[in-house]
Amino acid sequence: MKITGTTIIAVRHKGKVTVAGDGQVTLDNTVLKHSARKVRRLYHNQVIVGFAGATADAFTLFDRFDQKLEQYNGNLLRAAVELTKDWRTDRVLRHLEALMVAVSKEHFLIISGNGDVIESDDNVAAIGSGGAYAIAAARALIKHSDLDATEVAKEAMRIAADLCIYTNDRVTIEELDTTEPREPVAQKTKKKP
Repeated sequence: MKITGTTIIAVRHKGKVTVAGDGQVTLDNTVLKHSARKVRRLYHNQVIVGFAGATADAFTLFDRFDQKLEQYNGNLLRAAVELTKDWRTDRVLRHLEALMVAVSKEHFLIISGNGDVIESDDNVAAIGSGGAYAIAAARALIKHSDLDATEVAKEAMRIAADLCIYTNDRVTIEELDTTEPREPVAQKTKKKP
């Protein structure tokens, strides 16, 4: 049996970047959990990451990605590239099955174990079984409504949940205000012996 499903959408629009994900965990044709949290904040709340795929694999990748973000002082693009290098070459990591969306105020990425670090052309990205429904809805809402990023993400997730049997309407949402300056992160200083 294989754990299936998830929908994650990220939207940058009107001064906000929002990542939303559903909560359903499905095993074969049974829903195991309705309220899994598949969207998380990393690196001092300056990066938002959402995952689609095997849950244990995603948590392993969250931890590794957070380490990379710390190592590269929050440089999302550099941390993503280094994570994909490890993901492709490490004996354990290369068997992990997941996709990730990672956003900051500056970058908007889809990351995979195949070595892909893809930046969205139109500031909308979606992954998972309901991703195609969510991205189509979000693009239409951005073009034909006055909704902000969070409202677009919520409505796109509702539409995806209506269409995809592996997606539910129990949505976790995280957002960043892109108009505020990035907060400086206190650097750790080494104590002299």
